[in-house]
Amino acid sequence: MEQYTNRLKEAAGKAAVDDMVKSGMKLGLGTGSTAIHAVRRVGELLTQGLLRDIVAFATSFQTEIECEKLKIPFFTLNSQELTSGLDLTIDGADEVDMQNRLIKGGGGAMLIEKLAAYSSLAYIITVDESKLTEQLGIGFPVPVEVIPAARVQVTRALEKIGAVVILRGAIQKAGPVITEHGNLILDISFGPNKPIDPSFLETELNQIPGVVENGFFTRKPPVVYIARSNGTIETRLTPGL
Repeated sequence: MEQYTNRLKEAAGKAAVDDMVKSGMKLGLGTGSTAIHAVRRVGELLTQGLLRDIVAFATSFQTEIECEKLKIPFFTLNSQELTSGLDLTIDGADEVDMQNRLIKGGGGAMLIEKLAAYSSLAYIITVDESKLTEQLGIGFPVPVEVIPAARVQVTRALEKIGAVVILRGAIQKAGPVITEHGNLILDISFGPNKPIDPSFLETELNQIPGVVENGFFTRKPPVVYIARSNGTIETRLTPGL
């Protein structure tokens, strides 16, 4: 099943790159098991000479390492090469609702992923159909990055708004996950009987002292490439655009 799902992710990533990436672009390259296929497709097309003069911004150490392997030039957003912003960012998502609002951050990189997304002229999300949902925050928790000193206070504030809060633990080390910026991640979820407004919460959660960023992505409408189990790729625009 995992191998089949991986093929769907690969199909979505390749379709997005083939449709949207052009020579000379400044690209934001996302993080995670879906976004990595888009990164690899960019590298493949560069090697074949079908793309030229690509300049990238990598959203995590994982993506930087992949760019190094594939010889994709990458820079920080503070560099002269990228100070004018990004033409396009391609990334994955943990959940996508019917309005193309997202939960991201399963890989812990939502802070820089959001920086890339909101710095881009165009925004593409690639997913397999299992990531689609009618309501965000029930099937997949919303990550909230917090400074370590604020863990308890932020947890209390989140519980007051009805969230179930879990400190994200590491898998291959003892203790919690530490982000690339030295912070902790609180994963929060809401029950099916507690309707939430993701657009409101994206702003409201960041008002809690000690919160660095959260995993709601609602302010930059993406085009979503959805790999379906029947072998097709659906391209879904944000309603109203």
